[in-house]
Amino acid sequence: MIEKNKISKLSIKNLQSIKDLTVQDIENIINTAKLFKNNNKEQNKSIPILSGRTIINLFFEPSTRTLISFEIAAKRLGADIINMNIEGSSLRKGETLSDTADTLNSMNPDLVIIRHSISGAINEISSRLKCPIISAGEGSIEHPTQALLDAFTIQDKGKNFKDIVVSICGDIEHSRVARSNYYLLKKMGAKIRFVAPEYFMPKNIQDFDVEYFDNLEKGIDASDVVMMLRIQKERIDNTELPSVDDYYQSFGLTYEKLKKAKNNVIVMHPGPINRNIEIESSLADDLSKSVINEQVENGVSVRMACLAMMVE
Repeated sequence: MIEKNKISKLSIKNLQSIKDLTVQDIENIINTAKLFKNNNKEQNKSIPILSGRTIINLFFEPSTRTLISFEIAAKRLGADIINMNIEGSSLRKGETLSDTADTLNSMNPDLVIIRHSISGAINEISSRLKCPIISAGEGSIEHPTQALLDAFTIQDKGKNFKDIVVSICGDIEHSRVARSNYYLLKKMGAKIRFVAPEYFMPKNIQDFDVEYFDNLEKGIDASDVVMMLRIQKERIDNTELPSVDDYYQSFGLTYEKLKKAKNNVIVMHPGPINRNIEIESSLADDLSKSVINEQVENGVSVRMACLAMMVE
């Protein structure tokens, strides 16, 4: 039986950036998530260590995996969770983010999970809230729990961070997932490569300690992990993009291109997938290579760990 008083606490109040976590924090989250993953395979998945606590999901952007996994995580821990309907809220009547935060404060939640498309919006909300917050994705800045579940998955597949090469491929410029994974995996000792066409490579590439390639096959040569990214169409402004077919031919991951990586390579994608654009459809479903579904499964355990470690 998992007991609340035996679960480590994070060294920070708010989980907004991987950069704020210590190596020990990351290791504690992964180790706690392992306990929850074992329990999540049982018929009775309830571990009511957060009974009586209230958690709010405040999502200003669409979500399937992140929203539902946080809701499942909270419910399995026994917490009451509220999914705030943004379209039906006073925000649509002109209420400011600060006033919304003050309103939520008055209801005394124990933790608020926030996703927003605009960089800086989560800071505006968290600065007014008394309770801890978790970022569920902010603009193109970061998506910390995605990086944590990715790290959990990599380690769960028997790979040692300090011994691996991770190739992050695709629309890196607009990807909060890429940035959070870079910060986490670099912190844990992995070697990182950015692989993207020029129009998807970060404009400040010199700020990242990575090898970078504009050719997919060269960029994944001898890689242990190939992490494909979704093209962030909703964040792309005035960018000259090639046709879907041209992009797939050059930067879509196929079985043929994957031969350049190590034989025991694992293929990752944060979802949602654009099949036969970012990755060959049959490869995405090939459980001998792809761990995409395992990422989703592990997301519940990792988010349970974060909630258990942050809610008093």
